[in-house]
Amino acid sequence: MLEEEQETELRNPFPSPPSHYHKYTSHNLHLLSLLKQRTADKSDEECVQVDQNEVLKDQKDVPDWPLAQLEKPRVDWILEEGHYNVFGDTWFVKEKIPSLGELGGQQLYPDDPTIDRRPALLSILRSMLVTYSRLLKSLLSPPPGPTSTERPEWQTHVEWLAVMSQNIMSAANDLRPVQARFNLEMMMTRQLELRREEAAALHKKCDDLQSRLQELKQATSNMVKVNDHGEESSQLDENSHPPNMEDVLRWAEGE
Repeated sequence: MLEEEQETELRNPFPSPPSHYHKYTSHNLHLLSLLKQRTADKSDEECVQVDQNEVLKDQKDVPDWPLAQLEKPRVDWILEEGHYNVFGDTWFVKEKIPSLGELGGQQLYPDDPTIDRRPALLSILRSMLVTYSRLLKSLLSPPPGPTSTERPEWQTHVEWLAVMSQNIMSAANDLRPVQARFNLEMMMTRQLELRREEAAALHKKCDDLQSRLQELKQATSNMVKVNDHGEESSQLDENSHPPNMEDVLRWAEGE
């Protein structure tokens, strides 16, 4: 009953502190420090076998449980084992998708990701089709007698289909990192193409604006030239006047 309550507490989304947290008192930590000092010349195996009551016989209130429980978790042990437990759940040091065999299932394809799994998966798919056909055939067969103790044939086919379906789903889950990486590559490639298209559109717009400004500049220059020529012509027209009779006589005398 106590173990079930502890398991339930560990599965709680907001679990209470471990039940041994009250052991971390200043007195117990001091005893642990003394024990480590007095057994510093011993190896780890010898320290495990040391009688702490004998080593700390000059101290008061030595607990009956091992003081080594107060030690911090050994990181080197965690790295060596590759996993650790927190609130009843096992966490791996390196993120890894457990294989079907590691989860306790019957794995029908190679566990090594470097080996081509397509032949094995094609074989599983063919076996599924054949088993499904046999399942339909077994369902159409007459039922066994009431005194028969033989296992129904359809039950065997259903279990085998479940095993092969688990293998197909597990193999598909193993490809999720590859699919995610491929989708990320496609997304980044599309973003790069969009940025290139936007840059090309900006360059084209700048070229159009530059050519338009050049046309406006040329048109403005032409208008200035026309206005200057018109002013000079008007000045010449103002300075000149039609000849009269005196001008004609003066011209004739000069001849």
